Amino acid sequence: MKNLIVLRGGGDIASGIAHRLVRSGFPVIILETDQPTMVRRTVSFAQGIYDGEMVVEGITGKKVNTTKEALQIMDKSTIPLLIDPKAECISDLRPTVVVDAILAKKNIGTTIDMAPIVIGVGPGFYVGKDVHAVIETKRGHDLGRVLLQGQAIADTGIPGNIGGYTIERVLRAPKKGIFYAIKKIGDQVQKGEAVAKIDGEIVYASISGVLRGLLQNGILVSSGFKIGDIDPRAEVKHCYTISDKARSIGGGVLEALLYLKNR
Repeated sequence: MKNLIVLRGGGDIASGIAHRLVRSGFPVIILETDQPTMVRRTVSFAQGIYDGEMVVEGITGKKVNTTKEALQIMDKSTIPLLIDPKAECISDLRPTVVVDAILAKKNIGTTIDMAPIVIGVGPGFYVGKDVHAVIETKRGHDLGRVLLQGQAIADTGIPGNIGGYTIERVLRAPKKGIFYAIKKIGDQVQKGEAVAKIDGEIVYASISGVLRGLLQNGILVSSGFKIGDIDPRAEVKHCYTISDKARSIGGGVLEALLYLKNR
């Protein structure tokens, strides 16, 4: 298919990228694992892996079982979701563009020969070796910048500042176990209120605000794993729309592929 884009990852940032690309007229297929672990599930096409389909701002991600089925349903308002964490379908699809938006903070299998244009999102990719371009994901002056040499800023392990909070707004598993939510995305919570539990151990809200993200119930997590996110700005509508960060990065991906395509 002409101008086909294969997008590795379907979390909230990847979904912002996919949304912008589809709105710009590009056909997109999203590749995911069989158990995605994104927390901003209400704006992640990968939620369709669990639910069969997921709508994000008017565009539908729909789970499919084969590349043939993916090509059949793809149109300007539908993105096929295929379980293929190793991107084995790329040899059959022969896409024009591959975008790695897994956000693993390291390269877990994307190579520069996967397509005529290969773009890495965030740290872990080196231009000219792994990919043809990298998109900066660190909040600040360079967010969304297209890098045509070098690599993105290394991960600091500290979440971006939102409403004056960084690490405080992220909820993490206190131990290894199965995750279950007590609250739901969009709920207003107060600091100290029970939000979730891991094998019976309660996880409490670290700050007051709106629960912007929570993992899917039933997922096995390791100690310290990110299980949720509280937005101190307390705007419930933010839970159901693509973030400023995802839109900026999506714009960077669109710029990069057009630049490389037309060069």
